[in-house]
Formats: sequence, structure tokens, C-alpha cells
Amino acid sequence: MAGYSHSKQNHAMRLRRIEGQVRGLQRMVEDDKYCIDILTQVSAAASALKSFSLALLEEHLAHCVAEATQKGGPEAEAKVKEASDAIARLVRS
Repeated sequence: MAGYSHSKQNHAMRLRRIEGQVRGLQRMVEDDKYCIDILTQVSAAASALKSFSLALLEEHLAHCVAEATQKGGPEAEAKVKEASDAIARLVRS
């Protein structure tokens, strides 16, 4: 079971809002809106994605990584490495 299963519906709703933001960006470009207005909306969409990714990461750490570390062994090491790599990608983005 995925670590986000208990909040799957909430995550799906957040992603639909983000999808709406991105579609709004497309409309803004098609309607020749002012560049700065578009960039402001790009920033908002990027912020929403980052917020979503951090929430998902928190759930992954609390469920998947915590469960693996309780069991120990190579699976625990792999889960910690995987989470560390994901955090590094988020920090670079």
C-alpha cells in the first residue's frame, strides 16, 4: 500500500487544481496576455507543485521509509538512499 493512500483523494484534488493552473497558463499565452502576468502564474503553479511534492515526500518518509527501517536490512538502506536522492532532486529544482 502506498504511503499516501489515506490522502489519495486530497492529493488528486490538489493535482487537478494544479492542472487547472497550467491550463490557465496556456489560455493566457493563447490570449497574448502580458508576460509578467504569465510569469506570476508560472511561479504560482511551480510553488503548488513543490508544495505537493513536499507533502508526498513527508508521507513517504513517515510510511514507506519508516516501515522499511523498522524491518532493517538492505531494503531499509535502499529506501533511505531513495528518499535522500528524491530530496536532493527537490532541492536542485
